[in-house]
Amino acid sequence: MTRILDEILAKRGLDKSFLSPKYNDLFDPFLMLGMKEAVARIEAARDGGEKIVIYGDYDADGVTASAVCCEALKSFGCEDVEIMLPNRFRDGYGLNPPIVPTIVEKGAKLVVTVDCGSGSEEAIALLKKEGVATVVTDHHEIPKVPKSAAAVVNPHRRGEKYGLNMAGVGVAFTLARALNMQKNGGKCDGQEKWLLDLVLLGTICDSMLLRDENRILSYYGMVVLGKTRRRGLQELAKVAKVNLEKLSTHAIGFQLGPRINAAGRMKSADLALGLVQAESRAEAIVAANELDGLNQERREAQDKAVKEIEVGEKDSVIVVRGDWHEGILGIIAGRLLEIHQKPVFVLTKLEGGVLKGSGRSFGEFSLAEALQHLPEGLLLSGGGHAGACGVSIREKEFVRFKREINQYYQSLNLKDQERFLKQQSDIVLEDFAELTPKLYDEIVKLEPFGPGNEEPIFEFTGVVTSKRVLKDKHLSLELGDGERHFRLMDFYSSDEHLAIETGKKVRAQFTLSKNEWGGNVKIEGAIISLEEI
Repeated sequence: MTRILDEILAKRGLDKSFLSPKYNDLFDPFLMLGMKEAVARIEAARDGGEKIVIYGDYDADGVTASAVCCEALKSFGCEDVEIMLPNRFRDGYGLNPPIVPTIVEKGAKLVVTVDCGSGSEEAIALLKKEGVATVVTDHHEIPKVPKSAAAVVNPHRRGEKYGLNMAGVGVAFTLARALNMQKNGGKCDGQEKWLLDLVLLGTICDSMLLRDENRILSYYGMVVLGKTRRRGLQELAKVAKVNLEKLSTHAIGFQLGPRINAAGRMKSADLALGLVQAESRAEAIVAANELDGLNQERREAQDKAVKEIEVGEKDSVIVVRGDWHEGILGIIAGRLLEIHQKPVFVLTKLEGGVLKGSGRSFGEFSLAEALQHLPEGLLLSGGGHAGACGVSIREKEFVRFKREINQYYQSLNLKDQERFLKQQSDIVLEDFAELTPKLYDEIVKLEPFGPGNEEPIFEFTGVVTSKRVLKDKHLSLELGDGERHFRLMDFYSSDEHLAIETGKKVRAQFTLSKNEWGGNVKIEGAIISLEEI
């Protein structure tokens, strides 16, 4: 192992075992609170021939969790299983009372939620009155355990010790492992591993911390996705120009994930579910192309919105409203956060004088806590994580909502929050001697990258020895260390970066990339930040 990889691991408090985690180190799923009760109720449903409805969510985590749960239940012997995904525009997030009559009409006797349900006591109680039991599997904050549920499996339950950072699909997979063990005399038969391609997608797309159990799940998920049996994912990879045999986190997070998410954002999550469950190649091709088209629509609508929004500088929390597609509010909020380095709420007008929106935050400002501190009655609905949430308010309350959110932020007296957005260099280089193909191959062993396991960032200060601008928007430059030249690329470069001239001294942060052309292999850098000094 090279000195540089040794240093990266040491800085992160990791050892060599992180590079090759063991699948058998996953904890016993029956140690998770509520799991024994969940498995017992599902077993009773199986033995009684009951109809089971899986109720999920419309994002990539919810879609993949629903598919994982469905396959797990059928493998366990449950024959009458149906997935219901909410429509973002009609149903909103979560298991809500208006959906109860539909579930009852389907003849369900058991509902298993995935990626939702922790805050659905009212709907769960209504289902119980109708003779329908509910097993909740979720990973969102859970202020109070739904008392009407037959079982609640959520890593955020008070006293829980396991799977604290799992995505909804990770919790669904833990249930899958428990069912597999129950069926096979206390030990998994290994077939559940084929679900890990979906677990990887949901975990990466939901930006989960890639440590502990998530490190194991995502590591083996990369292996399984690389040889996935799912026709839908095979065809999606083709339209997204992703080589599954040379899979990277970037391909998952920026090419596959957005296309899966585009279904729920722009139309219906059922399209994404149809993709991952496609049985024929023809069906998979149609679904993959439709998701590709929706993703293009999403990108164009998002870019247009970001360009037209004007943000004042005085507020600590940006709160804006407009006439934007409901499905892209979260992405717009994320882009505004990135540009202005402040927490953001983006709201759009619905019928009936209601504003619905998404929030994005960072650092020490938790949106989940902020919503809990708002005056009672201000929110029509709201909830989520520390870094992302959904809200709805009356249109007439917009000014008050904006004022209250900013007053709460100011009451916290947070200092230097921008530091949380600054990229920290892992390695500061004196020269380029160690940037070799061997080092690149070692860095790849850290994949997949994400929160808690960020892609290593290198830093070098030196003189620009050559520069080219490609297609008027991509920057290619070389830095010299006195003996060598090292190429850096900056795609869709800013005007500030494009203006840097040959001979100038710069400080560059970059990640490593491999350029293979004509049988030659060359290690290059992908620019993270670049400043003239």
